[in-house]
Amino acid sequence: MQQETELYPHVKTLLERQGYVVKGEVGAADVVAMRADEPPVIVELKLRFTLSLFHQAVARLAVTDTVYVAVPRPSGKSARRTLKDNLAMCRRLGLGLITVRADGRTEVHCDPGPYAPRKSKRRQSRLLREFERISGDPNAGGATRHGIVTGYRQDALRCAAHLAEHGASKGAVVAGATGVSAATRIMRDNHYGWFEKIETGIYALTATGFEGLKHWAYSWEDSD
Repeated sequence: MQQETELYPHVKTLLERQGYVVKGEVGAADVVAMRADEPPVIVELKLRFTLSLFHQAVARLAVTDTVYVAVPRPSGKSARRTLKDNLAMCRRLGLGLITVRADGRTEVHCDPGPYAPRKSKRRQSRLLREFERISGDPNAGGATRHGIVTGYRQDALRCAAHLAEHGASKGAVVAGATGVSAATRIMRDNHYGWFEKIETGIYALTATGFEGLKHWAYSWEDSD
């Protein structure tokens, strides 16, 4: 679909099947539908999800609580993620969401209504564990995932620092000296390429590991 007007007949048919009288371009609204004495239904049309679309739809909430956004159904590799993220946005804003397929088939993914999210205790616990695990405050808020200092990385750096100072060591010795209980597993998994297994249970630091210590020197030491 190349124009927003191509969405209109499909959205109109969807609403008419539910008993609405539908008209396009009424005042500032793209689509207005009326049924008996019920409050109006407003639909804002766009060719893709944009901030402008959500701005317009939220503005229509001053007229009626029943506001939808309608877009062509996303396609491509990121389609599922795009739809999921914007569906969540619609729910948070109290908006409904309609998508239109290339063949004209419409799908209502959610109806307008108040947002009442369910809190995940599992996710909250995981967040708090990671918070406690990270020493100091090594990351600037808003940083990207590339180069972020996690608790896991800090533990790996402590293991690397021990090996840099003491040479090849047993995992149990590293764990005892650093306080990193998972030292053996971290060195065995070698997620960053910092460690190499010399013999059973004994690990040494690689050249990449020495570079890692230089690069992340500021980020792993305990802060008071």
